[in-house]
Amino acid sequence: MALQWAAVALVGDKPTHAVGLGDPNYRLAFCVANRPGLDHYPALDHMAPLVTGELQHIVANTSNHWRKLFSVYAKFLYALGGQPDWPERWQDYRDHRLLHAGSEVALLFSEPDVTRNAVHIVAGKTYAAELGLKGLTWLDSYFAIDLEHRLLVSPYLDYRQLSNEKIAILVSLIHQHRLLNNAD
Repeated sequence: MALQWAAVALVGDKPTHAVGLGDPNYRLAFCVANRPGLDHYPALDHMAPLVTGELQHIVANTSNHWRKLFSVYAKFLYALGGQPDWPERWQDYRDHRLLHAGSEVALLFSEPDVTRNAVHIVAGKTYAAELGLKGLTWLDSYFAIDLEHRLLVSPYLDYRQLSNEKIAILVSLIHQHRLLNNAD
């Protein structure tokens, strides 16, 4: 999954810059409507890779919601296909590599950048509706896809919403439509 790119989004007719946590050169990003409510995160206005211990700091000083979100994200990446240099367990990846520089993944607090050579997954049907995304084809009540822009909508990053079964469906959609292959 040799992942890589730049960070300017086009929403409607106005360009916006990608804002979130993770690799500025992300190849795959989840887009979420909220951000951690501590430290500098509420005012963050750029892409910020996590550093060692930062994920644990967020989890320790916010609600259980963020622990679940980071855990489900890591489980999804392992189901998508772990890399040879990744730790054996998704928990170790989550704690030491998820959203770091060079990880090629991001958690965006901004809208998806459909002009970028990357896969964007909008977390949650409600957030997708708020964004007013056009060109989506709803596959069922949980998943939508826009192949032209390599954009997906999935359940939110929570164990109950994006269960192991739904993670498998999301992984299947990405593989079936070769969405990451287009980013090579």
